[in-house]
Amino acid sequence: MSDVKSGFSIERRGLELRFRMVTLTAREWLAPDFVRVRLTGDDLEGFDSLGADDHMRLFFPAGPVDSVEELRASPSREYTPLAWGPDWLDVEFAVHGDEGVAAPWAASAPLGSTIGVGGPRGSAVVTGTPGSWLLVGDETAIPAIRRFAALLPAEAPARIVIETVSAGREVEIEAPVAVEWVHRGDAPAGSALISLLESLSADDVIGDDPFVFIAAEQSIVKPGRALLERWGVDTAHAVVKGYWKRGEAEYHAPH
Repeated sequence: MSDVKSGFSIERRGLELRFRMVTLTAREWLAPDFVRVRLTGDDLEGFDSLGADDHMRLFFPAGPVDSVEELRASPSREYTPLAWGPDWLDVEFAVHGDEGVAAPWAASAPLGSTIGVGGPRGSAVVTGTPGSWLLVGDETAIPAIRRFAALLPAEAPARIVIETVSAGREVEIEAPVAVEWVHRGDAPAGSALISLLESLSADDVIGDDPFVFIAAEQSIVKPGRALLERWGVDTAHAVVKGYWKRGEAEYHAPH
């Protein structure tokens, strides 16, 4: 699909890179393996996130730090900002076991614990109005899907599909269309989404001029790009990325 005919584009916009110290002040479990936390602090004044797929970096120091350099040396992971105000920031975490540093912290750190926030350093912003929408992801993509869903016009053709482990692990998502949940069970992460994407033919396109967002474990990228080709969607009108990679705790999603 050519840019001439399209009613939207994805524009790159830069943001000032800042590092902020924040405090954990609330925790809410939305599913057995999915938690939302609230981070607060005066440093959050001026925080902004222009794109639904933005990434910020959270830093998890082992104890008090006295400088930005110490903060940046701490273990860190990337997450999508969900919602924020002048002195608060909400972030959601998929929690599977006790591996890594971020998910265990989100699940069990005492209220009052302090971490750092860096960025976002830039945004990819959907500008204009897509004719239709396909939003596909696993648990790690739920915050971005929430934010994209908030952009959906009530009348626009759209489909939202999210993979989780099993029934009973879904979370409520506000959207003008019903969210479809698929379950991978004991199969590798992304398996159910890959099966879905591979089943979609050229005739299954959601509507004219679609915006496509596909994000999950890295194995989703190849079938996601193949779908764009079948549907004739310009890669400039889509986001297809691995948010994480099996066996690589330090994997960084591409921006």
